[in-house]
Amino acid sequence: MQKSRGTENQACTQRQYVISHADLPLSCPPREDRVWDAHPRVYLPVEEMGRIVCPYCGAEYILNDSSSRE
Repeated sequence: MQKSRGTENQACTQRQYVISHADLPLSCPPREDRVWDAHPRVYLPVEEMGRIVCPYCGAEYILNDSSSRE
């Protein structure tokens, strides 16, 4: 998952994430982000359309189809 600099210590601050099949199943906030100051962790079915927006925070997730499937 590609992440911007400066957001490592904050949850749900990035507005767009490009993910690979290795990041599935997809949850928001992402697994490596803390949850206590964000919103409840929800699992998002990004595989269906290739992109999805979190209903809690508005972060957009885009599945990179060029990555290898596991």
